[in-house]
Amino acid sequence: MPDLSRLLEISPTLGEGQVLVVGDLMLDRYIVGTVDRVSPEAPVPIMRVDRETEMPGGAGNVARNVASLGGQATLVGLIGDDAAGARLTELLADEEGLTLRAVVRPDAPTTVKTRYLASGQQLLRADVEGAAAPPPDILSRVVDLARAELPGADVVVLSDYAKGVLSDGVIAELVAAAASANAPVVVDPKSPNLARYRGAFLVSPNRDELSRATGTAIEDDRSAAAAAGKAVTEAGVGAVLVTRGAQGMTLVVAGEKPLHLRTRSRQVFDVSGAGDTAVATVATALAAGHGLEEAAALANVCAGIVVGKVGTATVDAGELATALQADVPPDREGPGGKVVSRHTARDRIARWRRRDKRVVFTNGCFDLIHPGHVSLLEQARAAGDALIVGLNSDASARRLKGAGRPVQPAAARASILASLSAVDLVVEFGEDTPLSLIEAIRPDVLVKGADYAGENVVGGDLVKSYGGRVVLAELAEGHSTSGTIGRIERRAGGDT
Repeated sequence: MPDLSRLLEISPTLGEGQVLVVGDLMLDRYIVGTVDRVSPEAPVPIMRVDRETEMPGGAGNVARNVASLGGQATLVGLIGDDAAGARLTELLADEEGLTLRAVVRPDAPTTVKTRYLASGQQLLRADVEGAAAPPPDILSRVVDLARAELPGADVVVLSDYAKGVLSDGVIAELVAAAASANAPVVVDPKSPNLARYRGAFLVSPNRDELSRATGTAIEDDRSAAAAAGKAVTEAGVGAVLVTRGAQGMTLVVAGEKPLHLRTRSRQVFDVSGAGDTAVATVATALAAGHGLEEAAALANVCAGIVVGKVGTATVDAGELATALQADVPPDREGPGGKVVSRHTARDRIARWRRRDKRVVFTNGCFDLIHPGHVSLLEQARAAGDALIVGLNSDASARRLKGAGRPVQPAAARASILASLSAVDLVVEFGEDTPLSLIEAIRPDVLVKGADYAGENVVGGDLVKSYGGRVVLAELAEGHSTSGTIGRIERRAGGDT
């Protein structure tokens, strides 16, 4: 089994590969509210809706995880000619490192899974999906799109949610085409007939799926290895990686000794999408040129991180590094877990909102932290339950402040901000304004210093448009970064 130092060594290289994901696209919708009474019309709870969030699910979540780890993902699948398909396309277009190649199916709706949650509990799930299998001409277009992307792919993922895209014929064609292109195929299966995926490099079912496929009760390491070995032989695949929840994972490669990986998860909030994360991590690591055991070990760490989140979530390279270094889930201890990517910020925000937390956002260069900055941040934190700070990148700060700025690089500025108790997350942005970041995280409260007129606050109109508010913080007089730099320069001049 790869040791921790080896995993730390290779984790920064995960962005070096291209992954082609083919499978069932869907929109995951979460409607969150409060239940405090029962309907007089029927013995059912009445939920007062507080908020609604949407995110890509199924194969879309696999591709998101590839991109969040730093890899390049191309996603091929079906959507309907409807509002849900348009929304899914919009969400995926926002994902850096992800390219969507969707076939529009006019005769069926986009698959939508809507979950209703109150007090952290799921009350109901309502699904919208087509009843009939996609017609042959539509499936041929899916195969043609995938074939066209194969020359640039290092690994192919088949994400099968049994919604009709990955028919027996489509699977056979794609496995054969990938073999000709020397691209290993990694499968997240739903069918109990694993022989459908014959010729794949790796199949990764969960414990229940593997148990049904092999007729074997999986209770411990020995039975997991036996069932996986049986699947390798009978299905004609190169290896099986079975995810076993709290028991971790078991990897069985044809002709080799089983590898058992213990889970690193400390607390489980939601297992939705954990299989997507595991498959995406394996594929991303393989695409970057790493071995299967290393890929499986990294997948085990990432799965342990993602089950600590709510909903279909992703893991980024920073979280993975933090988990490997500290052997604890990121954002639980230390300032390092507070400095995150946009992907991770959105995942954390979704979790906070399901706990009815108000999200506050402010931004700036924060070059040399002074009492004025501290006052602003403390006022911002007091305006809600969690504070996200948007931090200008070095290039952005230089464009805004001129030559010689920033005095401190972004990594140092982010580290100092993360050490402050008022700050919950720090997200760097490279544009001149934080508008795109505000659009991505949609804070409940936007805070700027009182020197900004309300109508001049970037993103203020957007935040107000969906019911948020803008707060102008009182300024601490006599403090500014430019003034601090000027005093330093004057004193330095006097010393010479």
